[in-house]
Amino acid sequence: MSDIINKYGWAAQPRDVSVLLEGKKNNKDPKPVDVSSVQLPDTALAKSVLEYARKELSTETFNHSMRVYYYGKAIQTQQFPDWSFTDETYLLVCLLHDIGTTDKNIAATHMSFEFYGGMLALHLLSKELHAPIEQAESVAEAVMRHQDIGATGNITTVGLLIQLATIFDNMGGHEDLVHMDTVKDVTRHYPRNKWSSCFAATIRKENGLKPWAHTTALGEDDFPNGVENNKLMEPYD
Repeated sequence: MSDIINKYGWAAQPRDVSVLLEGKKNNKDPKPVDVSSVQLPDTALAKSVLEYARKELSTETFNHSMRVYYYGKAIQTQQFPDWSFTDETYLLVCLLHDIGTTDKNIAATHMSFEFYGGMLALHLLSKELHAPIEQAESVAEAVMRHQDIGATGNITTVGLLIQLATIFDNMGGHEDLVHMDTVKDVTRHYPRNKWSSCFAATIRKENGLKPWAHTTALGEDDFPNGVENNKLMEPYD
């Protein structure tokens, strides 16, 4: 069981990020990371999901998904080197975390995009690509909970990392965890293409179609406004 927990990023972390960050004994200054220094997993599963994501996601959303992979890896290797998961598993989380936001998938269900996206991820990985069920379930849970921000309880390691990386890319949060030279290089390879306004529009679209959506828990106006006014990433938009 412990091998599965460590391999697929199931280990519990506090959902309250402030507790995690305040509890760090050695808060390291981030160092620059170049895209060329981070090798993407080249497994058959990773390649299949990369191809799927390129096909299903808009260019803007695909680029965001790749950015959060590189930001997340920078955070993990420099700030939390004891966190355990395969790079393949985290890449799958990144590529699939916003699959529920496509026009086709938003219109296909009454469910909030994260939950439906998690179901799509689970089916894709376990039924179509025959990934280990423990890995497929870890990815699905992280997709479902990547906006499950709060101050109580726990979340999986890959679930928390995708939260940290998406908050950084979407709102400029936790800016002390990633060096800005990393941002410059990552956005050069995967341009934002006005991602702030693009994602804010997606949030407002879902909230308009589904006023019960889980995204409203982050603030019906505060969340899209915060995304739209991401000052940290403004120079790269």
